[in-house]
Amino acid sequence: MDDLTLQLDRDTLRDTASPVADSSAAGCHGGAELSRAAARAAGNDALMDRFETDYPKGPHDQPQSMCPAFGSLRVGLRMRRVGTILSGSACCVYGLTFTSHFYGAKRSVGYVPFSSETLVTGKLYEDIVDAVHLMADPAKFDALIVTNLCVPTASGVPLQMLPKDINGVRIVGIDVPGFGVPTHAEAKDVLSGAMLAYARQEAASGPVQRPRGNRQDKPTVTLVGEVFPADPVVIGAMLDPMGLAAGPTVPVREWRDLYGALDCAVVAGIHPFYTASFREFTAAGRDIVGSAPVGLEGTDAWLSAIGAACGVAQAKIDASRNAMRGAIGAALAGNRIKGRITLSGYEGSELLVGRLLVELGADLRYVGTACPKTKYNAADAEWLAAKGVELRFRASLEQDIAAFEEFRPDLAIGTTPVVQKAKEAAIPALYFTNLISARPLMGPAGVASLPAVINAAIANKSRFDAMNAFFEGVGSGDTAGIWQDVPEDRSAYRKKYAARTRQSRNAVDSGESVGC
Repeated sequence: MDDLTLQLDRDTLRDTASPVADSSAAGCHGGAELSRAAARAAGNDALMDRFETDYPKGPHDQPQSMCPAFGSLRVGLRMRRVGTILSGSACCVYGLTFTSHFYGAKRSVGYVPFSSETLVTGKLYEDIVDAVHLMADPAKFDALIVTNLCVPTASGVPLQMLPKDINGVRIVGIDVPGFGVPTHAEAKDVLSGAMLAYARQEAASGPVQRPRGNRQDKPTVTLVGEVFPADPVVIGAMLDPMGLAAGPTVPVREWRDLYGALDCAVVAGIHPFYTASFREFTAAGRDIVGSAPVGLEGTDAWLSAIGAACGVAQAKIDASRNAMRGAIGAALAGNRIKGRITLSGYEGSELLVGRLLVELGADLRYVGTACPKTKYNAADAEWLAAKGVELRFRASLEQDIAAFEEFRPDLAIGTTPVVQKAKEAAIPALYFTNLISARPLMGPAGVASLPAVINAAIANKSRFDAMNAFFEGVGSGDTAGIWQDVPEDRSAYRKKYAARTRQSRNAVDSGESVGC
């Protein structure tokens, strides 16, 4: 197998944090503040400080979302020859593994249980070490990911003390507590950043494995953020006239892809919240370009920024820009959206989808994202604000629903509870994660992918009205619950009971005695 030597700044690398040592240790069911305090008391000040810097919260505590460890778990489970070990409460591990298999994972997850005794005495750490040695089979794995959930993190279980490798199997320990990492999207960055740090030091130490497949003979652009599988192909076609190629996408699908991701000309921060990953690319001497090639204006600005970062001649940059202007302009002319829309989600691509909707003609009133504002999505935020779109970072469910109720859109795109709220009001709605973000968004393909599903949903308004009229009153008031016979009208009884209650309350307030 050929080796690949990456040209990294090794002096800079040695001065920065070591790959696994940064993955130190921080609880959940006892309340976030108590858990954070417990983690700091257990010696995890540095970890908690890093979380607060990398993944700032507010204005409220943090968005209502799934357990963040779901994000890092999915990243590891989708990687070839990578094993996963979880350390946490049994209920948490059950929920995480159940959800992961629901989303298509076809492999087992290692689990290290604990009791109060093993947690307090330090035996849990010894059990984790035993589990790592038991699983570290180089015939099966290139790496093992060991993840502390809330309770072990709050208790200070020191994963940074794990061996760096066992029998040639890399050991990567991370902490992903719900009280430290706000969203599952950012947990993907926790693991990706830890693996990039490890791979960066490997590359700085000598030759490493060449990424699988044909090596590009052009400078590459590493894509950071989970994108639809067709999007890297579309981006590659955009980059080709500039003499560039699309490189690996982070999160990666195989360990050796980490080397290819580091061996790039520039990094495209398509999802802007991969703070730990961006830190590793910066330490490796790579520049990062924010936003993404979505819509006409977004694609034009992105190609200009990528070309400039790679030192491409202006004539080549303009050739790619002109080609995309023609293709995207034609796609926009033939694909339009008419209707008022509110948009919310927790994947990190909400602003990009918002830009695309506006250029497609939608009357977009609100964009809410559970992810934070960073310098890599600042341009998208300014663009949307200039178009009159209300934008909320770290949006809460209450803010998303308030926007829905204020704007009464023709279509609500959002998380499950927002979709439920909309459908209860007989307004069409689409789940952002499965129906919108899981589509091509880049270049001409993105322009053509959204209108059909959105226009079809908006056109279903009459069906919602018909169903609402047919089922009106069912499942509420006297009709709530399960009935064998036709529910009876109990309104008279309720009025009589309410009158007696008011009479009793008035008598108590006035000091009178009330007889039976």
